[in-house]
Amino acid sequence: MLKIYNTFTRRLEQFKPLQPGKVRMYVCGLTTYDYMHLGHARMLTVFDVIVRYLRARKYDVTYVRNITDIDDKILDRAARNGELFSDLTARFIKAMHEDERALGIDRPDHEPRATAHIECMVAMIVKLIDGEFAYRADNGDVYFSVKQFPRYGRLSGKRPSELLEGARVKVGEMKRDPRDFALWKAASASEGEVGWDSPWGYGRPGWHIECSAMATAALGDTFDIHGGGSDLMFPHHENEIAQSECATGSAPFAKYWLHNGPLRIGGDKMAKSLGNFLTVREALAAHHPETMRHLLMASHYRSPINYTDSSLRQSAETLGSFYRALKGLDTAMAKTLVNSRFEKAFHRAMDDDFNTPQAVSVLFEIAKEINNQRRQIKAQAKDETVAQSKAKSEAALTQAAQLGALLVRLGSILGILQCPPEEFLRWQPGPAADTAEIERLIAAREQARADQNWQEADTIRDRLTAMNIALEDTPTGTTWHTGD
Repeated sequence: MLKIYNTFTRRLEQFKPLQPGKVRMYVCGLTTYDYMHLGHARMLTVFDVIVRYLRARKYDVTYVRNITDIDDKILDRAARNGELFSDLTARFIKAMHEDERALGIDRPDHEPRATAHIECMVAMIVKLIDGEFAYRADNGDVYFSVKQFPRYGRLSGKRPSELLEGARVKVGEMKRDPRDFALWKAASASEGEVGWDSPWGYGRPGWHIECSAMATAALGDTFDIHGGGSDLMFPHHENEIAQSECATGSAPFAKYWLHNGPLRIGGDKMAKSLGNFLTVREALAAHHPETMRHLLMASHYRSPINYTDSSLRQSAETLGSFYRALKGLDTAMAKTLVNSRFEKAFHRAMDDDFNTPQAVSVLFEIAKEINNQRRQIKAQAKDETVAQSKAKSEAALTQAAQLGALLVRLGSILGILQCPPEEFLRWQPGPAADTAEIERLIAAREQARADQNWQEADTIRDRLTAMNIALEDTPTGTTWHTGD
């Protein structure tokens, strides 16, 4: 039984989609005027894992994640660059997709862009004006009238008095109530401002109406899950609910609301003013993509996470322990274990509001059992006859490979353990390791050991250590990986 914490009700609820077996899900995507930063990556990874797990549970998922490609920030950046806003967004959409691929984030089923849905937005605003939920100001702007929606504030839990205290009217705005928000912003075609025609004049949409229009166009007036970062709960998601339910006459806009916790850098909120702003590209230059992904999803999705050197080392060590357990196992050919106690425990964890920390602990148990099988193989080689040892070793190796296949399969739901073990274990930042030189040095060390030239063997080991190469001497030879 899958249970989800619904932000709207502030309760853990049994998940019951509107249509049995099918899930319609919308997540607020990126505003594409700059490179993806780590806060974006956290949100994208969280909902990627959620979608992967829903599909593993055999739900037919329709996943929609929008792109905001028209916005004041976009227009300001394009103007400063002296380029068309469409060229700016095209460049950063391409970069966003590259960063997603690097982190193993699957593309959504639909990725609507705001500029392709202007007609839908205009049609929704017309309904809101006709229903007297919105009004046109004298300057051509259109605003939603918050007082016309008594349920406003239920998602965020804000009282009407709090909403009024925090509201403000910017210079040039002509709101009737400080709490009202823009649905349409007037623009000047004669001055070359970006905009579109509408029944109330030339202009462009407000940010909030974009998601309402794209979500309903793709998923209908009511759908199962709406997700996004906790920073969007107010006012963005609050505004989405108000304008959507008033325009369509249907409630709820979304049955379940899911919000991921924030990402901190060294305990502080990430901000350019603090000098701790970090893009995904900058982070990936120093860390393996799966290390990054593990850090982004290993904490519970509703909890904040702290991005530090220590937390990254811990993620790298965790993955390293899994990959060392997998090294040398033919998991591709092994028959994976189905419905084992490990898989049941994994599903129990994920059924508890997508509890990824507990799910990762199950992966540790599988890796531990693989290592137990390896130890049995070594022990049998010493204590049994050759025939007995071979038979038992083959059985233990088969069991280890089956457990390895299970580890890889369950790891795939979290988006980890998807590269060859040697690739992860030998990865290091900067230029790729000179594998040929490393193998030459290892061969030279083995020859020195065979010649009992221990000083030369130690000198070569020290040289490899300086290259961040760790050696592991085994009965079948020496293997290597990058240092922890």
